[in-house]
Amino acid sequence: MNILDKIIIDKKREVILKKSIIPVSQLEASVFFGKETISLSKKLKESNSGIIAEHKRRSPSKSIINNSFTVEEVVKGYENAGACGISVLTDGKYFGGSLDDLLLARASVNIPLLRKEFIVDEYQILEAKAHGADLILLIAAVLTRDEIKSLSEFAKKLGLEVLLEVHNQEELEKSIMPTLDMIGVNNRNLKTFEVSLDFSKDLASQIPNDFVKVSESGISSVEAIQELKPYGYKGFLIGENFMKTDNAGQAAMEFISQINQ
Repeated sequence: MNILDKIIIDKKREVILKKSIIPVSQLEASVFFGKETISLSKKLKESNSGIIAEHKRRSPSKSIINNSFTVEEVVKGYENAGACGISVLTDGKYFGGSLDDLLLARASVNIPLLRKEFIVDEYQILEAKAHGADLILLIAAVLTRDEIKSLSEFAKKLGLEVLLEVHNQEELEKSIMPTLDMIGVNNRNLKTFEVSLDFSKDLASQIPNDFVKVSESGISSVEAIQELKPYGYKGFLIGENFMKTDNAGQAAMEFISQINQ
């Protein structure tokens, strides 16, 4: 069993527990529930840098990346740096995140927020909306076509955008549907954790132009972004590269200003 399978088993248990404690009516009573969301896909289309900066404390492959900043410091730094959006990891067991991180991020910035999570249930989409997210991530590797369809339709009803993540052609082919806004190619093989920009390059031509193309993981240089732009990528998700520094916001600012030069 690979790490992804383990995460999903734990996640399904976690959702069952949460449902038993916090009823849907409580999530729907959140102040954010009626709030209009901010479109990341629109921001990416208009941006020169396309950076989606990530708040991430640790990961299964790297253990601790950074525990020394507050969420507010990181996300405000990202917003000041000119990031198009911010990805907030909310998984506790494997990534050290929480829904509180999303709430604090929402209170601190006014740019699109992605709830980065292993979504297996509509309940998690309600949680995302209730905690101030503008969009959700769906991972093709762990969902069937029918699940992608029903979860993305549910998200759209709540006014949330959908970023669908794929790793290969098979996942891409089963996933293409009108309820997605962005298609992200993860350059990290989730089974082996090996990283290569070739994943993004190889799949680029297969992604219809109706979707904003996003390249995720393993992007650590401005050169990598310049290499991917001719393939039609508009968004670039970067986490570790900023989080492992002493000042994530400053690192993002330097990175983005280099792209914009």
